[in-house]
Amino acid sequence: MARRAGRVLGLVGVVAVALTVVLLSPFVLEALSGSKGVDWNRLSQIGAAYGFTSAIVSALALAGVAVSLVVQNRQARAEQVQGIRSYYLELVRLELDDMPLFQPVWGDTDIVDPHEQKRHVYADLMMNYAWMGFELGTIREGLLRDMLAGMFAGEAGRHYWSRAHTSWIPSTSASRVGRRFLAIVGEEHARAVASGPPTRSTVASRPPAAPSAGASPALRTSVGALIGLGAGLALGSLLRSRR
Repeated sequence: MARRAGRVLGLVGVVAVALTVVLLSPFVLEALSGSKGVDWNRLSQIGAAYGFTSAIVSALALAGVAVSLVVQNRQARAEQVQGIRSYYLELVRLELDDMPLFQPVWGDTDIVDPHEQKRHVYADLMMNYAWMGFELGTIREGLLRDMLAGMFAGEAGRHYWSRAHTSWIPSTSASRVGRRFLAIVGEEHARAVASGPPTRSTVASRPPAAPSAGASPALRTSVGALIGLGAGLALGSLLRSRR
């Protein structure tokens, strides 16, 4: 995006210099000839010969302005998309922090294992990152294919795309870049599946630790304090009754 803006500004600068040269050329010619009192009517006729060149320069200047506006519009659009996706990222972070609380908001899921749920959400973040970079041009096709090859080599990546590929079609197939992205992802997923079984994850869910049979130190301390307090109250009541 920065290189495109630089090219546009360079083109506008060249057009401005060329237009300045065309406008000042009669005066420069007069200074070089060393003659004064030149017939301006004749010069105007000679200057009419510059009309075609002037029209070309004006057209180039107008084209430069149009290209600059297009680049600015694309940049503004990219900033809007980035803002929306940043907000989405914050929502997903909240979900990752407390999956049992926030995950039901997205709807029912057939993923039971809590670790697999987090891997699914993380894979969705990775795919959104790849899509945003490819759309903006910061991730080229070669890099995208390398990322996807590593992602689909594992079991979690393949499971994610098998579950989520249908939801990606409506949101990305409206543009040429989006259709190309979907085609690349589909090709890499099919290539990974054809290469053999995926790498299985070695991280399994661990059941919550069972409470120990013995009482904790804090519990023993609380019980001792309560017993001491009760004994003190009973002793004080006995002494008052004897008085």
